Amino acid sequence: MSPMQTESTQRKIIMEGLWRNNPIFKQVLGICSTLAVTNLVMNTIVMCAALVFTLALSSMTVSILRGYTPRNIRMMVETLIIAFYVIIVDVLLKAYWPQMSTNLGPYVGLIITNCIVMGRCEAYGNSNPPGVAFLDGAFNALGYSFVLLIIATFREILGMGTFAGLAVPYFSSPAWDKWIIMVMPPGAFFMLGIVVWIFRSIQVEKEDKPK
Repeated sequence: MSPMQTESTQRKIIMEGLWRNNPIFKQVLGICSTLAVTNLVMNTIVMCAALVFTLALSSMTVSILRGYTPRNIRMMVETLIIAFYVIIVDVLLKAYWPQMSTNLGPYVGLIITNCIVMGRCEAYGNSNPPGVAFLDGAFNALGYSFVLLIIATFREILGMGTFAGLAVPYFSSPAWDKWIIMVMPPGAFFMLGIVVWIFRSIQVEKEDKPK
C-alpha cells in the first residue's frame, strides 16, 4: 500500500470513528455508560480514558493474535483480552485513585461487556493489521468519549452549577435554580436524546447537500 493510500485509509478510519459511524449518535451503542457516569465531568473523563485504553489495545491485540486463535473459541479469547486490559485499569484506579474507583463503582468492570469494545474487536481487529486496528479502536473510543463529555458538561453545569468540580459563574449562584433532574437518571435520557437528535440532523443536512 502506497503512503497516499495509507494516509487516505487512516483519515477514513478517523472520520468513521469520530463522526460518520459514531458509536453513540449513529449506532446508539454503549448507552449504559452514557446513563451511568455522565452526571459528573471528572467521572466521565476517567471512564472515557479507560475505554480508549481498553478498546485501542484490545483491538490491536486481537489483530496480532488473529492468526493463532481457533475460530471456535475466538469470542472467548477476545473477551479474555478485553478483561485483561480492564483489570489493569481497575487495579490502577484502586491503587492510585480509590475515591474515583468508588465513584465509578462497577462501571469500569462493565467495559468488558460493552458492545462497542467487543464489536470493534470482532468486526475490525479480527480482520485487519495491528496498526489500523489500534487506530480504529482509539478513534471509535474517542468518538464515543466526545459525546459523553458533551452530555456530562451540560448535566453537571445545569444540575450542580459546576464543571469538573469547579464553580461556574451564574450557574453556581443563588440566581440559578439548579436543575436537580439533570444529575438524576432521567437527565441522562433527556441529554442523550437531544444530542443524538442534533448530531443526526447535522449529518442528514450534510448528506443532503449537493456535492
